[in-house]
Amino acid sequence: MEKEIEILTSIIQRRRSIFPISYTTQEIPVALIKQVLESANYAPTHKLTEPWRFTVFRNEGKMKLGEELARLYKETVPKHQFLQKKYDSILEKAAQANCIITLNAALHSDKIPEWEELAALACAVQNMALTAEALNIGAYWSSPGMIDQLGRFLNLEKNEKCFGLFYMGYHNEAPRAAKRSPIADKVKWVES
Repeated sequence: MEKEIEILTSIIQRRRSIFPISYTTQEIPVALIKQVLESANYAPTHKLTEPWRFTVFRNEGKMKLGEELARLYKETVPKHQFLQKKYDSILEKAAQANCIITLNAALHSDKIPEWEELAALACAVQNMALTAEALNIGAYWSSPGMIDQLGRFLNLEKNEKCFGLFYMGYHNEAPRAAKRSPIADKVKWVES
């Protein structure tokens, strides 16, 4: 049996963004979606604000989300910059995903800075991505410009904000190596 650190390292190193175009039609059981979300709940959080808030879209719900994103794209982009291909792609990604989870945060500006809440949300999403990888579920965090306009659609509270979309689906994509420069190039050591 592998040691825990070997298992953890393997999952971290093989995790990749897997995009909806690679997803199969196989349905992700709700229990596994809940497992991915449960792991998010154990992210570090300053002052225990636990700012992460999620809305899970499946079946017709994900298509309604896709339609709303496409509508917002069409309404907010200047007419001369509108691309029908991009509009269609938004709808296609919603159809290809098995589920889409909106990544929202409840901001507590009276307690801590927004960047700390966003950092906690990012840690929660990393937990989700690693759990999805361990379950052989493809996933990726998307942050299209339209997310700033989703508050009303998502029924977010005044202190809540959407920071992205987490697409998930089973896939048949072959594993691929990470493209990272050496960590030694990014670390300074101070010992005296």
